[in-house]
Amino acid sequence: MKVIVIPVTPYEQNCSLIICEETQKAAVVDPGGNIERILATIEKQGVSVEKVLLTHGHLDHVGGTEALANTLNVPIIGPEKEDLFWLEQLEAQSQRFGFPPHSSFTPTAWLEEGEIVEVGNIKLKVLHIPGHTPGHIALLDEQSQQVIVGDILFSGGIGRSDFPRGNQFQLVSGIKNKLLTLDPEIVVYPGHGPTTTIGHEKMTNPFLR
Repeated sequence: MKVIVIPVTPYEQNCSLIICEETQKAAVVDPGGNIERILATIEKQGVSVEKVLLTHGHLDHVGGTEALANTLNVPIIGPEKEDLFWLEQLEAQSQRFGFPPHSSFTPTAWLEEGEIVEVGNIKLKVLHIPGHTPGHIALLDEQSQQVIVGDILFSGGIGRSDFPRGNQFQLVSGIKNKLLTLDPEIVVYPGHGPTTTIGHEKMTNPFLR
């Protein structure tokens, strides 16, 4: 699995283009905005996007979703259904965070713990890790040893838990039980900031000691 990180929105959110290099099929994860930039990257890579994947329902991760999915004529998959209330509040989120107006939408399909999402020959395992939001998921490719975690885990940090229906105990427990138990060499793609590895965060992240 090839991952190309595309920073979008004033929050520098890490939208990811994931590519199956065997088939040139691809998916876009968390298109928060700046869809022209995302489309230009897709065109440059010469890939065929099959779907849009969402880790959670916060505006900086989903703001460009409908426009991109409509442009590419692809389905919107994820997050877990407990994040519906965030997607229903996109208009209010837009006002709160100073974004252009965004209307609410419902994904084509929700994702559940243990489900497998295919992108070409890539098989992404869904890990449901609530706490930042109740329906937050991570996407793990065990074969290439890479995981896309949205706002669950950062280099040297973890996601905020002070939003509605956030829960720090759930978040830390989920990280420790579902992420830190993975191979330490696995590369972690957070929703903001630089990539890291499971091993590095297990050894150095002050929030997880």
